[in-house]
Amino acid sequence: MRLFSRRKKEEFVSPMKGTLLPLEQVPDPVFSERVMGDGFAVELSGSEVFAPVSGTVVTAFPTGHAFGIKTNDEMELLIHIGIDTVNLNGTGFEVQVREGDTVKQGDVLVRVDVNYVKEQGKSIVSPVIFTSGEKIELLKSGIVQNGECGIITIKAPVSP
Repeated sequence: MRLFSRRKKEEFVSPMKGTLLPLEQVPDPVFSERVMGDGFAVELSGSEVFAPVSGTVVTAFPTGHAFGIKTNDEMELLIHIGIDTVNLNGTGFEVQVREGDTVKQGDVLVRVDVNYVKEQGKSIVSPVIFTSGEKIELLKSGIVQNGECGIITIKAPVSP
């Protein structure tokens, strides 16, 4: 009988379906120049964005364009759907979570009308930023699926 079991650390998975891109290809310098942190982007082709890790929703913009998640081990990340999509004032986004909600990896955060977003002239390139200082390395390129693992390696932040 095991009294204490070691839980395997949850592996980060792709939060959305689309084309995986390095951060440098995001058409917004706040993201491409890593002002908010390191990360990657996905040019969204699916209609749903999922929690790539389990944790607490610490930010959920009412417009549905961005979500912050904090894991139990204090990693924080921001998922920003599209560029300048805040200007759509929530149209085209069906939010499924609220700030303070606990999410499990794979839970739907938001449903996105990708065609509507494109028709409004907005980019669907969606940055995923590690705002708690982690560095990442892309392990693949091309198309990723919702929930696909093995797309990045996450390196712990360097202490000052």
